[in-house]
Amino acid sequence: MGTLSYEVKGPVGVLTIQSPPANALSSNLLNDLEERLDEIETDSSMKAVVLKGEGKFFSAGADIKEFTSLQNASDYQALSEKGQQLFDRIEHFPIPVIAAVHGAALGGGLELAMACHIRIVTKSAKLGLPEVTLGIIPGFAGTQRLPHYVGTAKAYEMILSGQPISGEEAKAAGLANQTVKDEAAFETAFELAEAIAAKSRLSINAVMKLVPHAKSVQFAKGIQEEAKAFARIFGSEDAKEGVQAFIEKRQPNFRDQ
Repeated sequence: MGTLSYEVKGPVGVLTIQSPPANALSSNLLNDLEERLDEIETDSSMKAVVLKGEGKFFSAGADIKEFTSLQNASDYQALSEKGQQLFDRIEHFPIPVIAAVHGAALGGGLELAMACHIRIVTKSAKLGLPEVTLGIIPGFAGTQRLPHYVGTAKAYEMILSGQPISGEEAKAAGLANQTVKDEAAFETAFELAEAIAAKSRLSINAVMKLVPHAKSVQFAKGIQEEAKAFARIFGSEDAKEGVQAFIEKRQPNFRDQ
């Protein structure tokens, strides 16, 4: 079974992350997502996409255990850049992608949700970038996208503390478009997708091309610097300790080196 299912419902495509138990963003999942985007992009009948997670979570993060198989700084930088490029493709996709977030969108899961154009989030969902608690940093453009939505002060607080915020807090901070009851994320996202899909594809495509121009050129430089820093920090002793502690479900003992 693949890590991602794809269902066509008229002019709306539904992508469902199926990577239990946490819907972690493994390299297999990222590859599957890339392939599905290829398929959707070449389908002229598609006008909107809803992305959701199966089970308890939207996605609780990147696949940390997979990280431990990487050896060199260049491997870590390549991993970061691959995720960044895929999420950049989503952000610049010719049709809108709506994230239906329930349970949790943490680390890479939140970075994926932030790359989508619209986020419908359940009130009780947890959204955050907890990487610093593992002695690492976000690597899929999280340090660059989060300030864009919540402002720099809130981004510093969320990234440096590693503490997640609720769906309701995310809505107040500008990270979520709407908050809904726990069982209503997909239904609300799908209804919005259908409302969008009722419009002319020409209009939709034009808007999708124009809005990204609002982002400054600094963003591209910022994600390059993030990938370099991700690689550098992943080579530290604290990163090894933090990741091992996460796997062993214990508190890390950081030595600042």
